[in-house]
Amino acid sequence: MIPHRFKGLLVKHSLKIGLNRRRSIVYPNPMTGYAMTEDKRKVQLLKLFSTMSGKTKIVEPMKNIHGTLRDSDAIEREVALVMREITEQGIFKTSLKPIQLAKLVTLFYAGKNDTEIARQLGDEKLSKTVARARVRLKLFRELDFRMPFDKEKMEELIESGKTMKEVSEELGISPSTLREYRHVIEEQEDPTIDPYINRVRDVMEDRDLSEQMTRSATADSLGDSIDITEAELVDVM
Repeated sequence: MIPHRFKGLLVKHSLKIGLNRRRSIVYPNPMTGYAMTEDKRKVQLLKLFSTMSGKTKIVEPMKNIHGTLRDSDAIEREVALVMREITEQGIFKTSLKPIQLAKLVTLFYAGKNDTEIARQLGDEKLSKTVARARVRLKLFRELDFRMPFDKEKMEELIESGKTMKEVSEELGISPSTLREYRHVIEEQEDPTIDPYINRVRDVMEDRDLSEQMTRSATADSLGDSIDITEAELVDVM
C-alpha cells in the first residue's frame, strides 16, 4: 500500500491529462473554500479519485460517454416541445399544458398510475384528465383492455345503428364505461398521432440508454474509470 504522503507525488508524476484551458471559470476548493481555476479543480478531483480508489488509470470509454447523457429536465423539455406541436396542430384538446403532458409521459414511463401522475401535477382530481390524455397519447396500460364485455359484440351492436344507451344496456354496462373503452379502441386504431408518438418514444428510449450508461459508469467510477466534469481525458502515461 502506498503511504499517504507519497500519493500526491505519484499522481503528479504518473498521470498525463489533457484539460480544457478555460481559466476564466473559478470554483470553490472543496478543501479550503477558496476560489480556484477549472484546471486546478480537475487536478484536485483526479487526486481525490486516486486517493479513494488507489487507481492511476482513467479508462478511455468514459470520454466517449461524455456529451451523450441528458438529465431528466432536458428529456422533459424535449418531450414538451413535441407536446406543444401536438396541441398547436389541434390533434387533440386537453386542459393540460405541454409541460404537464411531458411530465405525464415521463411519469408513465416511470411506472406511475394515473392518480399518482395527477398528484405529481398538483391535483389528484386531474386523474380522469390524465387518463384521457394518456390514452390519446397511446400510453396504454394492460387494464385499459380488460373490457367487461365482448368487443366484437359491442362493434356489432354499434354497426347495427343502436344508440350508445341501447348498446350499453345490452352489454350490461353504463354508458360512461362504454365511452371509456370505445375511446381506448378508437385511439389505438387512429394513426394520426403516430409520427409524434414515435418521436416521443425515441426520446424516452434515449433516456433509458442514458440511464443504463450512467448506472454503469457510476458502478465503475471508483474502480477503473472517472468522469471529471467537462475534462477531455487522455490515456495515462
